[in-house]
Amino acid sequence: MQEFKLPDLGENVKEGTVINVLVKAGDVIAKDQPVIEVETDKAALEVPSSVGGKVREVRVKKGDAIKVGAVVLVIDAAAAKNGDTHAKPAPKAESSKKPAAAEPAKTSSVATAPPAPSPVPPTVESAEPPAVAAAASLVVEEKPAPAAPPSASRTAVSAAPSVRQFAREIGIDIYAVPSSAPGDRITIDDVKQHARTTRTGVDGRSDGARLAAAPPLPDFERWGAVARAPMSSVRKKTAEHTLASWNAIPHVTIHDKADISDADALRTRYKKKAEDVGGKLTITALMLKITASALKVFPKLNASVDMTRGEIVYKKYYHLGVAADTDRGLVVPVIRDVDKKNVIQLSVELSQLSEKARRGKLSLDEMQGGTFTITNLGGLGTGYFTPIVNYPEVAILGLGRARMEPVLVDGQFQPRLMLPLSLSFDHRLIDGADGARALRWIVEAAEKPLLMVLEG
Repeated sequence: MQEFKLPDLGENVKEGTVINVLVKAGDVIAKDQPVIEVETDKAALEVPSSVGGKVREVRVKKGDAIKVGAVVLVIDAAAAKNGDTHAKPAPKAESSKKPAAAEPAKTSSVATAPPAPSPVPPTVESAEPPAVAAAASLVVEEKPAPAAPPSASRTAVSAAPSVRQFAREIGIDIYAVPSSAPGDRITIDDVKQHARTTRTGVDGRSDGARLAAAPPLPDFERWGAVARAPMSSVRKKTAEHTLASWNAIPHVTIHDKADISDADALRTRYKKKAEDVGGKLTITALMLKITASALKVFPKLNASVDMTRGEIVYKKYYHLGVAADTDRGLVVPVIRDVDKKNVIQLSVELSQLSEKARRGKLSLDEMQGGTFTITNLGGLGTGYFTPIVNYPEVAILGLGRARMEPVLVDGQFQPRLMLPLSLSFDHRLIDGADGARALRWIVEAAEKPLLMVLEG
């Protein structure tokens, strides 16, 4: 008998929730056959068995919280070798069904929920907006760390009970909060300001993460019926990460519009080449290549800020994330070395990752290491918007829906396909003028894609 234990699921992932069990006692399984589906705070993934043989015991069930190293199956490895194969091999189970409870539509990128990455100008085939549903897996509610109790030696402070309660809920010691009000009275604004100035990071392990705690909600049932649904691990992690990004990064967003008539004509002309190799030649694929070139011209957009060491980290690689809205929540698959791949290759990889994202089959490695993010809300008809930077990156490009508009060309109005672009960036590193120059470069490259290829 051998025990199959939950293996390491990735960097900093210690546990997950079982969302599907793919085998049962009596099944004969092969080595590397998926046996359970697990949802972590970063992704949902199938876990293959490292042992082949006959399943004697299944130690987990759907909904269980399971830690790395916990026993999943007890397997008789000798049974298969000795010919004990009267049990049928485990059938390939379907992925977990979508839960029924609907989650509100999302409205902004990486902090919002952009659609699965595919371009949607009027002349481009566009997929239906993906369904958005709340997950029904079991989630353990995390509570804020309690504030340190006052000691006898501390000086009494003047604060209303509601202010004291708020401080406790976000993990702030009320005795350490400086007052800005008359009579040394501490207000809620004083507590919030103290929380901002004393937090040490945005990784969920310091005071910065406790800013996620908001004032207590009212009793909504006083005014009518309500329904509650648990947040999935992915949704909960997205909420924490986007809040941390917003708190850590002073955002600036600028907007511009690109005439992509010529680019879309090229896309239409050569889309069959991409289809022949399993891809879909989209405006998003073209924008990936254009953006990678822009990052070389404006290296600050491909950097990160290390405030602890007082340094700027310039990355010499160009791995671009493309935000995708799925029924499990927001995920950002990463396409590596975009600068080294042609547009056909990018279209194939983008199509493959988009499909894996929709099916919940992305690996953790496929969602790590990004240096810049592109998010597309065009599929929902959105124009300009304000995408939130995906920390620790410093910039993100939002694509809206391309529309035909009258444009004055050589003294006459002509119908042109115009693409709204929104660039958000970290003002600690990127000044407004730098951001404006970078976005203008992207606009001009999108308007003259052949010139970009000729001049690099």
